[in-house]
Amino acid sequence: MNAKITIKQVKSSIGRLKSHQACLRGLGIRRIHQTVAVEPTRENLGMIRKIAYLLKIEEA
Repeated sequence: MNAKITIKQVKSSIGRLKSHQACLRGLGIRRIHQTVAVEPTRENLGMIRKIAYLLKIEEA
């Protein structure tokens, strides 16, 4: 089984590009300081890479 990646939103999405806000929603993040664990699929890693400046990333 793959290890999960834990991500936490640390910056606001207000004023960001709509595609970046959509990436947050796609990862399951709804508000600042929320932490979620996601599978390291290609799709999720691409979204994480795109909005890495908004997130704190840890391997679980």
